[in-house]
Amino acid sequence: MTENSAVLPHIENKPLRERVLDVLRDAIVSGELKPGQQLVEVEFAARLGISRAPLREALQILSREGLVETVPYRGTVVRQLTKTDIEELYSLRSVLETFAVQRVAARANPEDVTRLRQCFDEMLAAAEAGDLKTVNRIDRRFHDTLIELSGHSLLGVTWSTVSMRVRQVMALRNERNTDIRQIAYNHLPIIEAIEQGDEARAVRLIQEHVASSGDLVAENWDESQNGDES
Repeated sequence: MTENSAVLPHIENKPLRERVLDVLRDAIVSGELKPGQQLVEVEFAARLGISRAPLREALQILSREGLVETVPYRGTVVRQLTKTDIEELYSLRSVLETFAVQRVAARANPEDVTRLRQCFDEMLAAAEAGDLKTVNRIDRRFHDTLIELSGHSLLGVTWSTVSMRVRQVMALRNERNTDIRQIAYNHLPIIEAIEQGDEARAVRLIQEHVASSGDLVAENWDESQNGDES
């Protein structure tokens, strides 16, 4: 290797609009910006230290993605999620993750199990440190990893179309846990069933995991949304 051919790290040079988009999208899907929360352009432009033009462009993209909406007399707000939205999202999520787990458990690959256990270990460590934001991030990674390990490219594409909304609801759901360590422990039986190649048990566990999460959110959604609105 010559002196001039040395490998250098890639310098990310995204347009400002895309950087603003990344910040706002992450804040929404992580639950930092709540459904119904008003996004005042002047205020957010000042907070981000930018002009209103790239912010407005980012909000237009988020609107097309269904993460924000324009409400009469309130302007742009983080899109509200109805109980029907939650029920539809979680019924679809159950189908997608059940299919993924069937494929992963049938293979029972030790390397797959290692990756899933790593997610669990990191999630538990973050929970024990009281770091909910990191718990949410690793929780999302666990479920993304299940989809990836299925080795089904079309499933991955389908998952990507709903994953942002799944992440948003997962983060909002996790805020309601009084013991965030339980968030991590809820994943352990699924990993163990996959490790044992017990496809039927793994499928039952992932369906129960998704259903219980969806029921918890849907049952409390109307009340919590009314409380979040200002």
